[in-house]
Amino acid sequence: MTEAPRDPGRVPRRAARRRAKAADAPAPRASAVTPADPSLSPAEPIRSVGAILQRPFAVGFLLVLGGLLAVGLSSAFADLATIWIYIAFALFAALGLDPIVRRLEQRGIGRTWGIVIVYFVFALVMVGVLWLIIPTVVGQIAQFIRDLPSTVAGFQRTEFYLWARDQFGDQVPALLSEIQRFLSDPSHIAAIGGGVLQVGISIGTTISGIIIIIVLSLYFLASLPEMKRALNRLVPARNRALTAELTEEITASVGGYLGGMVILALLNSITTFILYSVLGLPFPLLLAVVAFCITIIPLVGTVLFWGIGSVVALFTSPLSALVFAGVYLVYMQLEAYVATPRVMNKTISVPGSLVVIGALVGGTLMGLLGALIAIPVTASILLIIKKVWIPRQDAKI
Repeated sequence: MTEAPRDPGRVPRRAARRRAKAADAPAPRASAVTPADPSLSPAEPIRSVGAILQRPFAVGFLLVLGGLLAVGLSSAFADLATIWIYIAFALFAALGLDPIVRRLEQRGIGRTWGIVIVYFVFALVMVGVLWLIIPTVVGQIAQFIRDLPSTVAGFQRTEFYLWARDQFGDQVPALLSEIQRFLSDPSHIAAIGGGVLQVGISIGTTISGIIIIIVLSLYFLASLPEMKRALNRLVPARNRALTAELTEEITASVGGYLGGMVILALLNSITTFILYSVLGLPFPLLLAVVAFCITIIPLVGTVLFWGIGSVVALFTSPLSALVFAGVYLVYMQLEAYVATPRVMNKTISVPGSLVVIGALVGGTLMGLLGALIAIPVTASILLIIKKVWIPRQDAKI
């Protein structure tokens, strides 16, 4: 038997009728009870607390282990404080020398040769300064110890000493004799540092630290561009342009600030040498070196040396000490209102109140290093607030 041919239009018409019925049928109602998401189950915190209570030994062990790990890391960080100080000083030295290397690069000299030239010139300057200063300073220290009795005897004949003795009685001669006895005995100076052996160890540690800082600064200066690029890669791509701009401005301000501090300390040293030489005061070169080392400390360094220089001059002549104190006080005003703005304003701009607050906080937390880095850190924070925080706040409408 042959099968009757089907109507080709029947199958599409049946499919169309089924689709129409399905469309007209009411949607199935959602079940009144839906299965809850296990991650949102309110019983999960209770179950977690119960698991903790069931395993108190394991939980306590993990907590104690985490606390011991935190204490160990903090102790290791504290033990490496000297290394962090070396790294910080070396990084600041590299940032201070980087502007000079950039200027050489602008003149067509490669960065490698620029670094070699900068360090070679720096080494020549240091060797020349040490060659000229160390013998003179050592000789002046020896002369100071030899001339101390005659200096004290001359001071006892001054009107200031006579006035002080009349006002305070025999305490003044006794105090002066104690000071003379203390300064005349080198063992007392060594005892301050913990003994002769400890003084030798401290000198050796200082020399090795200086060598480490110089070597680290050389590596930092050579790899400074790569360090900046690596830092920029740590932030999202949409923020890299702003991060690169901030990094360049911060490093330039730090380098300019350190160079400015060296220039101001050199001006203090030259001023001290000229004043001591003109007034006929002893040890002008020694006091000039002391002035450079002390006045490189921001804010308090100049005031501190003003007191030291005046006291040393007082042992020779009260009149010369008064003249030195007055002239150096005038120089301090000129430095504060003329030299410092011209040297610093081109590289770093921080309000005076924030300078004082930053230096106090940095010096309290980290000593000399904190006082040195306080101003550039404050400037960096202000720059970030100006370039990042304020634009984001302005965009919120």
